[in-house]
Amino acid sequence: MNTYKKLADLQALSGTVLGSSEWIDMEQTRIDQFAAVTGDQQWIHVDPVRAAKGPFGATVAHGYLTLSLLPVMVQSAFSIGDVRMSINYGLNRVRFPAPVPVRSRLRGHFKLLSFEPIDGGAQIVTEVTTERDGHPKPVCVAESVARHFI
Repeated sequence: MNTYKKLADLQALSGTVLGSSEWIDMEQTRIDQFAAVTGDQQWIHVDPVRAAKGPFGATVAHGYLTLSLLPVMVQSAFSIGDVRMSINYGLNRVRFPAPVPVRSRLRGHFKLLSFEPIDGGAQIVTEVTTERDGHPKPVCVAESVARHFI
């Protein structure tokens, strides 16, 4: 994990990777729980027998499940010492270029795109590229907008 002493230190780092997360295992239990919470019970996510005969040879995680892992990924990727509170402000762009089959390992890489001072802190936009272990194509690329307060 990368640690930055002050939020203001990020201002000069536009275009650089702030950090990379630990690996996260994508198990069927997680996929099933997400399906239950969202109501998205499509067979490609929750029916291992049918999905084995489908286009990916196994169940695959929902794209939005992959996206929902960004908060846990950022927690292990980098921290900012003087930030007392951070909020998710939204997303500018999200793409899911490749599937996430069950039993995949994922991690996120956080590249700072912009830093904008706001009252009490800063708004930062990071490009988050989520990779699947052993595969060259990312499974999710998103521009995440967060507000950090000191």
